[in-house]
Amino acid sequence: MYEGGDIMKLRIVTLMTLVVFSVGIMGCASVPEEHKGAATGAGVGAATGAVAGAVFGKSGAKTEMAVIGGLLGALAGGAIGHYTYDVKKSRQETEEKYGTTQGTMVRIEGASSEPSMFKGGEKTELVVTYAILGSSPDAEFDVTETREIRLGDELVGKPEVNVKRKGGTYTSRIPLVLPENAKRGTYKVLTTVQAAGSKDSRETTFMVH
Repeated sequence: MYEGGDIMKLRIVTLMTLVVFSVGIMGCASVPEEHKGAATGAGVGAATGAVAGAVFGKSGAKTEMAVIGGLLGALAGGAIGHYTYDVKKSRQETEEKYGTTQGTMVRIEGASSEPSMFKGGEKTELVVTYAILGSSPDAEFDVTETREIRLGDELVGKPEVNVKRKGGTYTSRIPLVLPENAKRGTYKVLTTVQAAGSKDSRETTFMVH
């Protein structure tokens, strides 16, 4: 027998399944705007991840469906999952580290691919931790996070996220599922965070073997 909570979960899963079938029938052109980034380059597979992520997001992490851009070239056919973030430090804690600022400060503290070595068909997460501060404690910023993925000189992906942030330190993640036939080699990921005319960049790598 199903309890009340179990029935509600079953209804949600059934509804999500119907949505995914609708996406498969109608194609990417009919995917809602907030899901287009996740669906780019992978059709129903990525849309399924986007829908599931919106309902069953990571425990302890906040989910935002704001990913745009997709995968191409050596990564065509892969999938970009839902974007999640955590608040690592409050504005006050961030100011204790960096001090007060005049204007806007954006500082990337770290960027990584987790894991950094894997095979085609497997998943990694493109992670960045950054601090943002303004001269006003109540300031809210329009932040753009861009991750340019290259294999050699070839641009093979550029997922981008546009979000609003108050002062503080944040860690964000974009899951990346590679196609099974992804080219082997070392991929460079240039992560850039910018807001109100200030920006910072950090390069990291992952290897497909």
